[in-house]
Amino acid sequence: MGLARIANPAASPLRPVTMTAYQCEPEPGVGIVRRQQMTWAAPLHLEGGGSFAPVTLAYETYGRLNATASNAILLLHALSGDAHAAGYHSSTDRKPGWWDVMVGPGRAFDTERYFVICSNVLGGCQGSTGPSSRDPATSAPIRPYGARFPVITIGDMVRAQARLLDALGIGQLFAVAGGSMGGFQALEWATAMPERVCGVILLATSARSATQTIAWNSIARQAIMRDPRWRGGDYYGHEPPTNGMAVARMIGHITYLNEASLEDRFGRRLQTGDSPAFVLGPEFAVESYLDHQGDIFNARFDANSYLYITKAMDYWDLPGRYGSLDAAMARTRADFLLLSFDSDWLYPTAESAAIASSLQRVGRRVEHVDLHTEAGHDAFLIDHAAQEPIITGFLSRLAHSARC
Repeated sequence: MGLARIANPAASPLRPVTMTAYQCEPEPGVGIVRRQQMTWAAPLHLEGGGSFAPVTLAYETYGRLNATASNAILLLHALSGDAHAAGYHSSTDRKPGWWDVMVGPGRAFDTERYFVICSNVLGGCQGSTGPSSRDPATSAPIRPYGARFPVITIGDMVRAQARLLDALGIGQLFAVAGGSMGGFQALEWATAMPERVCGVILLATSARSATQTIAWNSIARQAIMRDPRWRGGDYYGHEPPTNGMAVARMIGHITYLNEASLEDRFGRRLQTGDSPAFVLGPEFAVESYLDHQGDIFNARFDANSYLYITKAMDYWDLPGRYGSLDAAMARTRADFLLLSFDSDWLYPTAESAAIASSLQRVGRRVEHVDLHTEAGHDAFLIDHAAQEPIITGFLSRLAHSARC
């Protein structure tokens, strides 16, 4: 593990604290779970103007809500995630939810203590209203929204989530937690609805989308929209733009890794044979790996959702909205934990450090831990052993604080 910088309003400047990782045998997880859905007929007003209805959110819950509804934790997924954060949908599932190692009895998000909720974001393609959903303005035949779906923002996603919490009877969250785009949503919760959040856990994230990030997202969207099978977004009922979508995923996937991990894993190894074939097709092992990533992503994600969600990420800019990062952080009331990863070049450590420093300047309690890893941006999803004790400790301290 790297150095932990614990920021406390009473302790300045930030003091380095050495922390030691430990790893325990994991307890059994949450087992078989089911996806649920909730729909609202009332229009959702959008940040970009206008509104639309109906709105459906798909979600899953783990653990039990206590009598005072004070133990709820909202998990917020990244770009390609969904509501299925933990457990299995059936006994034949090959893979559990995307953060299964962190959710369950005795795990970081301990379902014997907390009621954990995860919803698929607005604009998604795993049960929540998105471009592939039925457009109520169409009839005979009824068609999906396609490119008629309104452009949405991170704020729109969070306001839809607030409806879900209202319906579940949860006025205030014990904590929100998210990595990457999930961190955007967590920051939106903390600044737009500060009275509803006690603790915030941010992993590998930023208070704004940097120009380079916007550039990568733009290239990925162009790959999809220039695929002739995109059909202006109305490809439903036809062959989808799988070629463009595969390229978009390859581009995105490269930003989630880092040069050292790619070199270590693949190097210049050829996929077949011991010498170059001198052809234009894929020969290197890393090319085959990226082809595979594109294929499996096509099997589970909608191309239009990819367009809309990445566009929402590009609009993300807390300092721009409130005038400065300090002005944005001054709106918060929660305690914060930030985890960054030293090999992450998509949302590097400096982004988390800027948030932590700003929170300290405005007098908020914040802990920032920078972890050493070879996994790049994806570390927040896969390097769980180092994260678990830090998150467990933060939640424990939060439970004993006067704030919650």
